[in-house]
Amino acid sequence: MQHNTEQDKTTHFGFETVAEQDKQKKVGEVFHSVAQKYNIMNDVMSAGLHRLWKRFAVDVSGVGQGDKVLDIAGGSGDLSRLFARKVGTQSAHNPGQVILTDINASMLGVGRDRLIDDGLNIPAAQCNAETLPFADETFDCVIVAFGLRNMTHKDAALREMQRVLKPGGRLLVLEFSKVWQPLEKLYDAYSFKLLPKLGKWIANDEPSYRYLAESIRMHPDQETLKQMMYEAGFAKVDYYNLTAGVVALHKGVKI
Repeated sequence: MQHNTEQDKTTHFGFETVAEQDKQKKVGEVFHSVAQKYNIMNDVMSAGLHRLWKRFAVDVSGVGQGDKVLDIAGGSGDLSRLFARKVGTQSAHNPGQVILTDINASMLGVGRDRLIDDGLNIPAAQCNAETLPFADETFDCVIVAFGLRNMTHKDAALREMQRVLKPGGRLLVLEFSKVWQPLEKLYDAYSFKLLPKLGKWIANDEPSYRYLAESIRMHPDQETLKQMMYEAGFAKVDYYNLTAGVVALHKGVKI
């Protein structure tokens, strides 16, 4: 009888099947490549809608002054900036704090620099969401936006997010999802024909944007992710379809 070794385990990298141990490196190469053009590509790809999706997520989070927020895979710094306006930055009079994290040094550097340019002193930590370097029950809110689909072990990452939340704390997952069925053909044409070309013209990187389109198709749909969050220990899990399901915002509560 054969035993599976670590080398035998496979996962998906876009539509390609790769060894589990290689996925993190391959995803890292994509984001090292796109980091400098990531923000402008977000605006072009979503026609600026990503800014509205992120603002909606912050509104749904229910955070206020003095809360602690963990922004996972937050490379661009967009959400950390929005959350900092809500909770404040840590001082003698306000315990509010946002911590920006990303596994990718290039993305983290871009996000941190943008926040510093905006006059925001937000701690930034390079770490893997599957093994977060934070104590149990530290945060009032954890958010991961457009990052969960790139993680090798999504179930492990969700359990870690649950661990570092305080009881009553909220997890928000903002992610590309399953689009409304009548729009599927149009969305596919955009994703697989136009998006890689935009990547080539603007970022001089067609393969990375082809991977991003493929990774969206391999990500769990709305109901599957909802169930995964329940299995990770969250309660009151629900989701909002945004822009006809192009993106979904899932919210779960730690009891």
